[in-house]
Amino acid sequence: MAEVEREAAPHRSGYVALLGRPNVGKSTLLNHLVGQKISITSPRPQTTRDQILGILTRPDAQLLFLDTPGIHQGYRSLNRHLLRAARGALEMADVGVLMVEALVWGPEDEQALRWLLQAGIPLVAVVNKVDRVKRKERLLPFLVELGRRADFAGILPLSARKPADAGRLADLIVPLLPPAPASFAEDLVTDRNLRFMAAEIIREQLFRQLGEELPYDTAVAIESYQETGGQQRIEATIYCRRPGQKGIILGQGGSRLRSIGERARLALEQLTGSSVWLGLWVKQREQWAEDRALLRELGYDGDR
Repeated sequence: MAEVEREAAPHRSGYVALLGRPNVGKSTLLNHLVGQKISITSPRPQTTRDQILGILTRPDAQLLFLDTPGIHQGYRSLNRHLLRAARGALEMADVGVLMVEALVWGPEDEQALRWLLQAGIPLVAVVNKVDRVKRKERLLPFLVELGRRADFAGILPLSARKPADAGRLADLIVPLLPPAPASFAEDLVTDRNLRFMAAEIIREQLFRQLGEELPYDTAVAIESYQETGGQQRIEATIYCRRPGQKGIILGQGGSRLRSIGERARLALEQLTGSSVWLGLWVKQREQWAEDRALLRELGYDGDR
């Protein structure tokens, strides 16, 4: 009897929304999923301010990950934009990923799960930072309780810093995606342009080099981005809210601004693979987070 040929598994492709509270590790996970840094990170919460698309292309599937701002409470125009960006990801998502921290559950986690359930899409739960749990016997009750909160297609404990764990998550998601061809070229890892990435890299250094609260009062606008003679030439303005903050960003004799610029320049050279000239200026504008015109200029849409 002739051997029956097995039908090849269909190629799958779709959008995967990553939702969770601030500082749960979504951006770190996204960077390891695509194998390149496309979303900025810092030890502080609420670093991500916009929806970031990360593209993972495999022979069997193309996964389009949407990193989103952390679910939080806030009332300024900027805060409302962040929450719209998070919820907006669900409008196009084929699969939702709820990302929580091991042994932690709070109102923001509850809200993220509520939005995911309302979307009516297959859900996966990711429990991050399990490597930091000293008493491992506490994990199982937490996972059991999490499983009671929703009908998850899978619950995956992991460390977002480990590429192998990111690969396990991708394997879990692929069967949940609809059969479809790839939407992007296989060599792309994001749809964001270098102008956007430059602003994000500068903003990352503000979070890493400034005090606890100051980075949240800052924004970065790229005034000019040109390529001349194989060199990327970038001019950017850092906005802050209060006069005293400008002096802190500049530092004594401009030392802190030079440090911010130097580290950002090195990161941009690594990203672009070419020489970068970076010019930074600091301007004080108290109500920038409520200025709808400036928010649109910065890439945030303000109120609709």
